[in-house]
This record gives sequence, structure tokens and C-alpha cells, in this order.
Amino acid sequence: MVLKKSFLVLFFLAFTLVVKASSLLIYMDEDQRNHLKAYGIAYWSIKQQAEVSWLLNYRGGSFLIKYSKEVEDECKTRGVSYQLLADGKVTAILNEISDPEVNMEMVKLEKAPKIAVYSPKSKLPWDDAVTMVLTYAEIPYDVLYDDEVLKDKLVGYDWLHLHHEDFTGQYGRFWSAFRNVSWYRDDVKAQEATAKRNGFAKVSQMKLAVAKKMSEFCAGGGFLFAMCSATDSFDIALSADGVDICEKMFDGDAADPNAQSKLKFSNTFAFKDFRLDQNPVNYEFSDIDVTETRTLVQTNDYFTLFDFSAKWDLVPTMLTQNHEKVIKGFMGQTTAFRKSVIKPGITVLGENKGASEVRYLHGEIGKGQFTFYGGHDPEDYQHAVGDPPTDLNLHPNSPGYRLILNNVLFPAAKKKPQKT
Repeated sequence: MVLKKSFLVLFFLAFTLVVKASSLLIYMDEDQRNHLKAYGIAYWSIKQQAEVSWLLNYRGGSFLIKYSKEVEDECKTRGVSYQLLADGKVTAILNEISDPEVNMEMVKLEKAPKIAVYSPKSKLPWDDAVTMVLTYAEIPYDVLYDDEVLKDKLVGYDWLHLHHEDFTGQYGRFWSAFRNVSWYRDDVKAQEATAKRNGFAKVSQMKLAVAKKMSEFCAGGGFLFAMCSATDSFDIALSADGVDICEKMFDGDAADPNAQSKLKFSNTFAFKDFRLDQNPVNYEFSDIDVTETRTLVQTNDYFTLFDFSAKWDLVPTMLTQNHEKVIKGFMGQTTAFRKSVIKPGITVLGENKGASEVRYLHGEIGKGQFTFYGGHDPEDYQHAVGDPPTDLNLHPNSPGYRLILNNVLFPAAKKKPQKT
């Protein structure tokens, strides 16, 4: 009888808490069991038209969601930690955040961005961190490639990710090591067929046209996110508009020997005054990337996220939400950006100051915004061609992958009037 009464009391208390709970807090500090799937819950809740707020710098950038049993059940199903809050507790948290002396802010997340990933339909022997983490977080996306971009299919999307890509038409500079391997030969054949189908004599001309379409998408108000070689090759392609920078093995004729002097840095998003690497057997495209010259090794390879004013610098604050401020480094074809070639006006979000290399940056183009993130896979230090994909079940709290998901969610934020 005593046990039965105790059970009834516990049941009544639990039932009362649910009835009185007005909100659900998905905390994002070290206590969170699965940071990556928490972003998926936030995205799913926005799609369900729930009231979702991002509490910037509160417990690692937590999400506050109006309580419903459906949201709670989804958290349980996906293994995401949460806390039920009554009105009084919510009011106390929001009062703490609104204090002008505290570096916190609340942002309403109102519209789930429609996501496109620019990626080849064929299977290449490497994986893409963004598609892996979107899939793991259960955030839906569509795959587009050159045909769709050239047919203006980007118009229907809010957010675009550029898969590991070479926009210069040099097939990733893989010719030296992989020119006799079937996947490389198949990729060249497929790219050439696509160029011909779309009326281009060369793949480099098609990729430039694609980069220009993406530039228009961003300038018109879209959000663009790129990692690894898609970052620097994108800017190099835009700078080389009308200039042949491809050697004979890539496009059938020699590169312009005066290509360097003809680059148009006014066309680029993030980089200026860089020098092309015109040796076709080298893996590098230019001196934007520091991979070949850096002295860091895995034990001291890291970058630090900047602290921004949450109440004044809303976008960079959203992009740097994390439970850790020092992030372990990871390599890629483009690992990090040489600080000296970054344009004025670009916001550096994360860098290794001692090495003068930037890992994570953000900027604006027209009405839109872009983020470049160096490296290939935040949980695989030196991912090589042919390596198996990372199992994110082993890294549910990855701070490096969290940065990707920050970029997915920030376009959902309600725009606030600019402070003057």
C-alpha cells in the first residue's frame, strides 16, 4: 500500500510538471547528450510551426521551444537532452538574457530554410561533412548539380552548400596521382558531357558559369556555405573570368602564361592578391591555402572561436555558438586560409593566431551572406581519398560539426532592426 501511494505521488508530480510546463529547453552545454541531433529537433520544430528561440551564449547556445508532447517525444526518440520549464523559470532565464550587462541574446527562429547541396550525382571516393551531418541530424536537403544550377533551380532555395568541388575546371588537381584510376576518368568524362550538353566548349567555362549563378543566388539574398576546396577554387574561378588558367591535360590547350596578371580580385567573395600555383602536378590551386607551408601537426593544430557581442553582432554570434571555444583542427585539400590574402570587411570567426591562418570566416555579398570553413572532416584529421566515412554516432557532441549546423539554422532567425 505504501509503495502504491508513493507511485501515485510520483505520477501526480510528473503529471503536474508536464501540465505546468510552458517550454522545453534543449540545453547545449557539456550536459547535452547529442548536440548534433539537437539542431535537427530545432529545425523540425520550426517546420511544425512551433515557437522556437535560440538563446545565444546561454548554456552553449540553447534552444527554447514552446512545450508540446510531440516535441518532447521527438527529443526522446532522437536521444536529445532537454528540461521542462514552467513560466516562472522561463521568465527568469529571459530576464537574465535581456540584462544589458550580460553577453547573451534571444533570437526567434521563424522559417526553416530550404536547403540545397551542390554535389555530383556520381559516387566519388570521398564523403562530404555537410551531407553527413545533415543526414545524421535528420535535416532534409535536395542535391543539385551543374544542370540544375544552370537552369536556375537555385531560385527555390534559401541555403546552398558547396560540396568538395573544383570550380576552376582542373578536376581537383587529381591528375598527377589518379589520372589512370577509373573514378577519375569517369568523372572527367561525365563533366565533359555535362559541359557539352549545356553548350560549353570546356569544363572550366561551365564551372565559371555555375559559380556566377551561385554568386547571383547569394547576392540576391541567399546563404552560401562552402568547405575545403570549394572555398578557394570558387574565388579563383571568379577571379579568372575570361582567363585560361588550365593546362593542356585539363582542357586541351595551354594556360595563359600571363594569367596571374589578369586576375580580377574585384570578382571574388573573400580573397584578394593571391598567387596561382601554375604547376599542374601540384595539389594546390594557389597560396590562399596554407596546407603545404604550415608547420602545425595534429597535437598543436587547433583554432579559437572569437567572442562577439550577442546584442550587437548577432550573425557572427550565431555562427560561433558552441560548448567549446578551442576547436581541434583538421586537414583538407584546402585546410586553412592565409590571413594576408583575406579581404577587408570579412569577419574572421575562428583562427589560429600564432600560425596566421584563418579556419572559419563570414561575409556579405549584396543582400546575401556566405561562410567559408577550411578543412574536410572535423572528426577525421587527415581524410584521404578512399577513406571510409566518419560515423557520427561516435561523435554526437562534435564542436567542429556544430559550426556547420550553426550555419544551417541562422537563416531561420527573425531579422531584428539594426541598432544605431
